[in-house]
Amino acid sequence: MGEALLVHLGRMPYRDAWDLQRHVGARVKAHELPDTVLMVEHPPVYTVGRAAHGSLEHLLWDEDRRRTEGIELYLVDRGGDITYHGPGQLVGYPIVDLTRHGRDLHRYLRDLEESLIRALARFGIDAGRLSPHTGVWVGEEKIAAIGVKASHWITSHGFALNVDPNLEHFTGIIPCGIDDKGVTSMARVLGRDVCLDDVQPVVEDALAEVFHWSWQRIAMEQLASLTAK
Repeated sequence: MGEALLVHLGRMPYRDAWDLQRHVGARVKAHELPDTVLMVEHPPVYTVGRAAHGSLEHLLWDEDRRRTEGIELYLVDRGGDITYHGPGQLVGYPIVDLTRHGRDLHRYLRDLEESLIRALARFGIDAGRLSPHTGVWVGEEKIAAIGVKASHWITSHGFALNVDPNLEHFTGIIPCGIDDKGVTSMARVLGRDVCLDDVQPVVEDALAEVFHWSWQRIAMEQLASLTAK
């Protein structure tokens, strides 16, 4: 079992977390840090992957509506189309050296899905895959989105699990460019309030199980000192 760093960022603006991923990725690539997983919650934001940079046709709300709702917009360097992040959603950014995991990006995506499927099962939610789409689904509704980047076998970006976000914000986009499927959350499926603090440790346990990690938990301040060297 390999050691991995686990860092809770709390609620952090998207731009700050994106910058942090780059700093951590450089250290992982240089073998100065082990695999590192950043766990975070974002203020409302739409992010557009490389597949949709040339066209924002899947962005439905105009700038005025987004401003009213307090939703930022970023064009980012991950794969995929457009997605939403916001309060009530658990976002994980595994910064992983895939040379330690078989240099297989397809397997990495399936392992992320498997981790979330196992975590959801522990809450009594029967989730699974829906080919050919990436992500985790309950029936034909997506409960977790996955979008990653791999550069020199170092990953960034990751997954977003809908615990209890504002699902209305998903109506401002065509999530992942898929117009014939829905979006759901743990709270909606279970018919009750679900707390991020209750879900996060279960997801962390599932990630450790699937990726054969032993967590070293460090504070954000410790990570900042490690990436500043």
